[in-house]
This record gives sequence, structure tokens and C-alpha cells, in this order.
Amino acid sequence: MVSRLTANLQLYSALSADEQRAVEGLVASTRPTVAGEDLVVEGDAPSHCRVLLEGQAFRYKTLADGRRQIMSFRLPGDICDLQGLFLGMDHNVTTLCAGEVALVPHAKLAEVMERHPRVARALWSTSLVEAAVFREWMIGMGRRTAYARIAHLFCEMVVRMGAAGLARQDRYAFPITQQHLSDALGLSAVHTNRTVQALRGEGLLSFQGGDLGIMDWPGLIAAGEFDAGYLHQASKSA
Repeated sequence: MVSRLTANLQLYSALSADEQRAVEGLVASTRPTVAGEDLVVEGDAPSHCRVLLEGQAFRYKTLADGRRQIMSFRLPGDICDLQGLFLGMDHNVTTLCAGEVALVPHAKLAEVMERHPRVARALWSTSLVEAAVFREWMIGMGRRTAYARIAHLFCEMVVRMGAAGLARQDRYAFPITQQHLSDALGLSAVHTNRTVQALRGEGLLSFQGGDLGIMDWPGLIAAGEFDAGYLHQASKSA
């Protein structure tokens, strides 16, 4: 299962057999997680990075009045808190469902990055892609309609889940609720519900109980004004 991290890094930089072994040797331990578990808490100064091996999670911040803004979704192979290697944590990461995480000691990760520059470059690339995702979400919330925002998010997750090996004949396990969608896209629950129903009604997708089905991929791309270039991965085939 640890090879998920290697596979994720190789989306951004081809690693030699020796470099792959170095990445595989990073993990000190693994442990199961449960749904709703806090993997990272704002204010933490961790000594380990957490790599998601199974399951999904989300990154968010909460305002003083309890309002939540989700900033990204985490998939298997993602490092949940690479920031903690250099800085304290300024946000939270919580699981969406049961899964498994690996713990990577900071000291070991720093050593591998120093000995293997291509591994360091791949890790840096993952951070740059996350920044590109943040920019795309900002554009969506600032300039796209609710309809395009929701379609765009589903397109993004389809491409990312496909790269993570989570596709099953155009069906994907995406265990979010409409409240998660609302908190990610800055929409009210009512507006989110109506928009998801519109996408369903037009035959673009099915989405119920955490199961996402793609019925019309070209149509969903058009609805979301989606261009996968910012993900720096090969786009899902039609």
C-alpha cells in the first residue's frame, strides 16, 4: 500500500529504482483511520508527515462563528501535511471515511530529499500543483456560476481519482455530502442541492450516497468550463 506515495510522486517526476526504494523506505508505521478523524489540527507542529494510503480526507479552516471553508480534498497517495516539514500547521485535515495513513518522520524525509534531488523535486511539484488547484478554486468562487463551480469540481475529482486508480467503469467513490460541496464552493445548501439536481436532470452525472457516476463526460466538461491543464496530469478519456 505504501506504493501509492511512489505512484503519486511519479505523476510529476520519473523516479529510478533506487529513488523508488528510498520513497518506500520513508514510512515508519501505518495505522487505520475512522470517518471524521482529525489527521491534522490547526496549530500543530508535527514531527511526522501523514500520507493517505486508503480513504479520502479534506483540508479546511473554520471561522470563529463555526462557518467552515473546505480548501481541497485529499486522495490516496497524497501527503496531508507536507507543510509541517517547514512550518506549523495553519489549517485542519479531517477524514471523509475510514481508511489508512502512513507516518513519515520529518528527519527521514529531509534526509531522502537531500540524497535524492529528483524525489525532492517531485515533492516540490506536488506543492506547486496544490497551489494551482487553490488558484483554480479561487477563480471558480470569484467568477464562475454555481452550476459551473459544481461541475468543475466534479471534473477535477474525476481526473484526480482516475490518476489515483480509483476509477471503476466511470464510477467513483467520492464520499462527500452536499454540505461538503457547499463548504468547498461557497454556496448555500439549498443552492447546492438545486444545482446538483440540475446536473443530474441533464444526464451529466449521478451522485448519491458517496457514489459518483459520469454519464456524459464531454457535457460535464462543457458545463464546468473545465481544462485539466492546471492539474498537470493526463486528462481522463471520454
